[in-house]
Amino acid sequence: MTETDAPRQAGMFAVIKQGARIMLAAGALMVAGCQTIVPKGPATPTPTGPSRPTGPDVTQGLPTDSARHRIALLVPMSGPNAGVGQSIANATTLALMDTKADKIRITTYDTNLGAAAAANRALAEGNRLILGPLMAEDARIVGPIAARGGVPVISFSNDVSIAGNGIYVMGYNPNQSIDRVVGFARGKGLSNFAALIPHGTYGERSGTALLRAVEQAGGTVVSMQTFDRSPASITAAVKKLQASSSYDALLIADSGRVALAVAPIVRRNGGATARLLGTELWNTDNSIAAGPALRGAWFASVSDGLYRQLAGKYRARFGSAPFRLSSLGYDAVLLTVRIARDWQAGSPFPTVRLRDGGGFSGIDGAFRFSRNGVAERALEVSEVGAGGISVVDAAPRAFGE
Repeated sequence: MTETDAPRQAGMFAVIKQGARIMLAAGALMVAGCQTIVPKGPATPTPTGPSRPTGPDVTQGLPTDSARHRIALLVPMSGPNAGVGQSIANATTLALMDTKADKIRITTYDTNLGAAAAANRALAEGNRLILGPLMAEDARIVGPIAARGGVPVISFSNDVSIAGNGIYVMGYNPNQSIDRVVGFARGKGLSNFAALIPHGTYGERSGTALLRAVEQAGGTVVSMQTFDRSPASITAAVKKLQASSSYDALLIADSGRVALAVAPIVRRNGGATARLLGTELWNTDNSIAAGPALRGAWFASVSDGLYRQLAGKYRARFGSAPFRLSSLGYDAVLLTVRIARDWQAGSPFPTVRLRDGGGFSGIDGAFRFSRNGVAERALEVSEVGAGGISVVDAAPRAFGE
């Protein structure tokens, strides 16, 4: 467990994104090792009687704090996903300092040591909101525990199946990115869609999302093939596409790394002129621009404009590059700070505010939570070019545009 408190900082600089101003500032890292704060020992006795202990009042290992909101951050701080968890935690520290949020105190709990234990400790120590967990399986454990305490959970997972009953899903999910890129492709005159879908949960959801998006856009899904990421399986799936029917747009519903391996096979086997489409996973892999076979491909994701500035500031502060998901931690703090303006310290988190009609804005652009608890995002469409990626259809600045 670590605690982050935001000191007052100076030297603010402005970042302007499509008319919205987000203030970012320099600040000191305040993430310390887990420790229990205990009262000081008694003062020297006087003839009039025993003295009283001095120091902070303590409840469940943390000092009582009636002036600030206690927020729990549940992420992996050890184990295989520790790098991602630390990156998110560092980003929340930056957000606290950038906003000078002196009414918010964030305590980090390591889910790798047990999601249930982390959630129970967070509740016992008086936290009124949980940011995280990162993994869907952890959110399924944390959700019911938090619900019993009346504490909402804003998970960083992209698994929409965990949403509801007090769990809100803030992660980027394939449904929205596929819907966005299909709509864009259909608007450019493409009508016959095919797909290469990996085995597994992500692939299944991507396939379902494609069918719905193409139907709504007025196109036709002519073929959909699955693969297990081995060269033989990929080649077999592509040949089945070639044999089944022709297509003018092909979704590769996998990471940029896999798309780099798949695209040359597609080009050699019936898909020489097809427009390749990707998902939000491509946004985390800049190497896709190195593959000639992917040139001209489209994918939809959150905007990288403000994230690049956040990443530069992160490197300057922590000496390393952040994981792309770090922006989720930053934006979760911005959301909390906004709501905290009208949230009385010590009272339950005003969950109804998560469904503010106008939504929220952050590093990843505009977003809002739907009735089912899933974050709807304003996404941009990008095109892979020779050595770079460019935006071909900007994200709306707000919902309804």
